[in-house]
Amino acid sequence: VYYWAAKNGIPVFCPAITDGSVGDMIYFHSYKNPGLVLDIAQDIREINNAAIHAAHSGMIILGGGLVKHHICNANLMRNGADFSVFVNTGQEFD
Repeated sequence: VYYWAAKNGIPVFCPAITDGSVGDMIYFHSYKNPGLVLDIAQDIREINNAAIHAAHSGMIILGGGLVKHHICNANLMRNGADFSVFVNTGQEFD
């Protein structure tokens, strides 16, 4: 997926990169190789700007949580998406 995204100039955002195991590995890596910087604020600026400047915007959300919130929030910057599809296993009481 990442190969084809890079080959076609499609940006990939990961607002939760520091959550879980990858965050732990970044933490451990930073001791042996100081200098690695992940600019999460720049990711937020870029995803919001992409939404703001889009002629049309849609969301296909598989699951929920943090990533869903970032995508929906970016589309709020342009007064909402033109369409959306949400697929999750949430219960009515969630």
